[in-house]
Amino acid sequence: MNPLAAIMFLTSLAAGAAVTMSSYHWLLAWIGLEINTLALLPLMTKTPHPRAIEAATKYFLTQAAASALMLFSCLINALQTGEWNINTPSSLMTNLLSIALMMKLGLAPLHFWLPEVLQGISLSTGLILSTWQKIPPMILLFQISCSINLDLVVLLSLASILIGGWGGIGQTQLRKIMAFSSIGHLGWIILILKFNPQLSLFSFTLYIIMTTAMFISLIMLSSTKMSQVSTSWAKNPALTTTTMLTLLSLAGLPPLTGFLPKLLISLELVKQNMIILTTLAMLASLLALFFYLRLTYIIALTLAPNTHNSLTTWRTFTKPYLASSIINIMALILLPMTPTINFM
Repeated sequence: MNPLAAIMFLTSLAAGAAVTMSSYHWLLAWIGLEINTLALLPLMTKTPHPRAIEAATKYFLTQAAASALMLFSCLINALQTGEWNINTPSSLMTNLLSIALMMKLGLAPLHFWLPEVLQGISLSTGLILSTWQKIPPMILLFQISCSINLDLVVLLSLASILIGGWGGIGQTQLRKIMAFSSIGHLGWIILILKFNPQLSLFSFTLYIIMTTAMFISLIMLSSTKMSQVSTSWAKNPALTTTTMLTLLSLAGLPPLTGFLPKLLISLELVKQNMIILTTLAMLASLLALFFYLRLTYIIALTLAPNTHNSLTTWRTFTKPYLASSIINIMALILLPMTPTINFM
């Protein structure tokens, strides 16, 4: 892709997210989301492959349907309240708007587009789709969290945690595994949204950090399948070890960073007398733990044959970057900051 065109599209992505996050008018927020969607489509199709074209088409159709539903709910709110202010959503509008935003996020049962789209695009574009594109819809959900329907949120979050674990068990493609991982993590984030939006925002920030670290590691290892990541030890042992630990962090195992949001969310739910809900969420997340551990086993305890010291093309040295080192460290060792956090 032409560097000038790439800069223009990335600038449009940043501008669309900034418009949505800074807007007080529903129409401006909708325009920002549309700018984001249209700026990502050329990045998806930068390699003219049939899978990329198919992924871009699926993404466009899904996002167009969600945007139409969002605009419809905003029109209902304008008819009922007589204004377009984001801070005054009506009860009738909130349910439709929540469903539209959760479709944009890829939450179950509106998740079917996400694994297929992520599988058809490159790892760098997948990083943008899994992190940056989640920010504007999530910010809008935070802004209407006070009037959101609790039953709808609980139902969709539990379904997302369950499907995020169940769907990833039989996968061998790393991009599909990251898609189901995203569904499961967003389920945990949405679960606590009604009770404690600050904790939900904190968990979302940690999700962005861990997912960015994982995608950057896969990009540097040039791995898109389990068979490729199993041979990565000979290419870069240090980065392979960090990737394995990042997977365990995504699984939520202590003493890594990923344990922090699950611990705080579980404690908050118990504090709200939602013990059964906490138990169901933790049991459903065991499914995701299985495929994380299986992938960790493939990385750590299997070695490719003929790992001698001769220089071959697949052992090309990848220069480590400072940004990847910082994001990997943050994805692993942020757990000690727990005593300093107060969400009361």
